[in-house]
Amino acid sequence: MTDETPAPPEAPSGRSVLVTGGNRGIGRAIAEAFVAQGDRVAVTTRNGGAPDGTLDVRCDVTDPEAVEAAFRTVEEAHGPVEVLVANAGITHDTLLLRMSEEDWSSVIDTNLTGTFRLVKRASKGMLRLKRGRIVLISSVVGMLGSPGQVNYAASKAGLVGMARSMARELGSRGITTNVVAPGYVETDMTGVLTDEQRAAIKQQVPLGRYASPQEVAGAVTWLAGDHAAYVTGAVIPVDGGLGMGH
Repeated sequence: MTDETPAPPEAPSGRSVLVTGGNRGIGRAIAEAFVAQGDRVAVTTRNGGAPDGTLDVRCDVTDPEAVEAAFRTVEEAHGPVEVLVANAGITHDTLLLRMSEEDWSSVIDTNLTGTFRLVKRASKGMLRLKRGRIVLISSVVGMLGSPGQVNYAASKAGLVGMARSMARELGSRGITTNVVAPGYVETDMTGVLTDEQRAAIKQQVPLGRYASPQEVAGAVTWLAGDHAAYVTGAVIPVDGGLGMGH
């Protein structure tokens, strides 16, 4: 007689990765980089358009219930989130004296408070697993400041304090928390600048060019990989030397 006992199901390959705001620009490149590594990648979007090979999860990070629902969806499909990349963010640029309460609160609630909601929920599963990687996407603006971006700079600088506090709280459980701070990147957001504005920006950057989204993604996947297992509480600038590591 032949043994017809069915073989046990294969364990899913790769890690469960969640990238917020992953339908375009930097977030899309990050999601695609994790897919290329063989990870199981979920992407949050507001209106769809996630990259091929990812799970498209609709989520508004300013809504606590939507964040909870998104995590439940990801956990059912891919298991507990092992890598969180908090990338979702908005801008409402204007000079300080013209900045309305809504201009301020909407940016802070999305970029800073929204990230708080994400990392708090993700850390619950990571604590049970006794491992995890959290990467927050900040900006060189959060280090250097920028006229007309008081709200945005404050939100992005706040991510550094958040990450370093979490690194101290969660490190003993095998969870790393780091920040990637991109400079000027070739995305839809920078594509609206005039040629004169683009030239002026490049003059400030020692490398004399913009970054590609893929270069930012490379820093993120490194922080989430084995070679960065002893890196936590770090701020990795991907800015062509603009901020000089501030």
